[in-house]
Amino acid sequence: MDSLRNKNILLGVTGGIAAYKSAEIVRGLKKLGSSVRVVMTKSAQEFITPLTLQALSGNAVSTDLLDAEAEAAMGHIELARWADAVLIAPATANTLAKLSSGRADDLLSSITLAFDGPIGLAPAMNQAMWSDKRTQSNIKNLKDKNFSLYGPGSGEQACGDVGLGRMLEPSEIIERLASLFEAGSLSNKRVLITAGPTQEPIDPVRYVTNRSSGKMGYALAEAATELGAQVTLVSGPVNLEAPSSCHLVSVKTAEEMYKAVMHHVKGKDIYIGTAAVADYSPATIEASKIKKAGSKASFVLEMKENQDILKAVSGLEDRPYVVGFAAETEDLLKNARKKLEQKKLDLIIANDVSDKSIGFDSNENEVTLITSSIELLFNRNSKKKISKKILEFISKTSRFSNGELLNLEKEKEDMKKMRDMYESK
Repeated sequence: MDSLRNKNILLGVTGGIAAYKSAEIVRGLKKLGSSVRVVMTKSAQEFITPLTLQALSGNAVSTDLLDAEAEAAMGHIELARWADAVLIAPATANTLAKLSSGRADDLLSSITLAFDGPIGLAPAMNQAMWSDKRTQSNIKNLKDKNFSLYGPGSGEQACGDVGLGRMLEPSEIIERLASLFEAGSLSNKRVLITAGPTQEPIDPVRYVTNRSSGKMGYALAEAATELGAQVTLVSGPVNLEAPSSCHLVSVKTAEEMYKAVMHHVKGKDIYIGTAAVADYSPATIEASKIKKAGSKASFVLEMKENQDILKAVSGLEDRPYVVGFAAETEDLLKNARKKLEQKKLDLIIANDVSDKSIGFDSNENEVTLITSSIELLFNRNSKKKISKKILEFISKTSRFSNGELLNLEKEKEDMKKMRDMYESK
């Protein structure tokens, strides 16, 4: 179940005797490499303590909808943005009724309304409650709304009854949850991504660089591996850990990045250039440290133009699907579209780096995807979620399909449908 590695799973625990099994679910998810945060309803805390689940998950347990310590007191939004999937286990009859009607009177139910990803439910209740027509009506409604149902199982219950209503065992619930991520839309695709800044040396102790944390590129690399791609990440100097399943190539200068990209781009299906590559580098690198001339003398640094990596990749005869980024401070869409046309890209992703809340070093972003025929805004969200949406968009609209290159212009109608789909969410 490698599909759960590096996933953010939000576990909702509601008030039933099966709540004691939630501790095993947390333990199992952690063993598989997932990050787990737990949300407990008030009644769940009567069966198992938050401290137990905090110790097992390694994260504080959330219980209150109106939490003054949460960022901007909007805990349900924070957690909804963080999670890749929500699992509610146990899911009581009351919880099913609440979710079916769309109520949001506690933290957990509010998260489910703010969350736009997969939600799994592991029902647990008395057999008579399960078979009640109202519960079955709620179940049908939830299935129609694309909730995933895991169980219930049949057997002896805490009250002594025998029948349907038992919560599935933790291992089976985790297996069902893992299946949500197994069918990757980029399975067997080969993706090359650049990330981070480059450093252009002036002398042995100084260099010029572009501002970049590398977070967007690394988030794309992680999302691509989760979608089944074989990922090569060419990275400038950053303080980030690359996903364990991708091939990391570390470089410093723009020249080194150019050579690495041109070497590894052969045979790739997709190229995504997120790196902040220096446009210019010093014409001469001094062998020893440059000393101050004194008397506030001016210093002139002659620069030479570096290779344009994006343009070089898009100019290849057997080119991949080429994606560029436009980090702009003004005229965002106009400048991005100009870059798209000049460098003959298939897709450019524009983001406003003048906005400090989504710019450099931020864990969140807001981007506009631009092709020759469409503009699509992805509203502010975590860079991981934005990355997954970008890659899912690429997998549905790119020039490759079953290995055959297609004309992007022929896909205008499909892209319009996709835009309508995203905007309706």
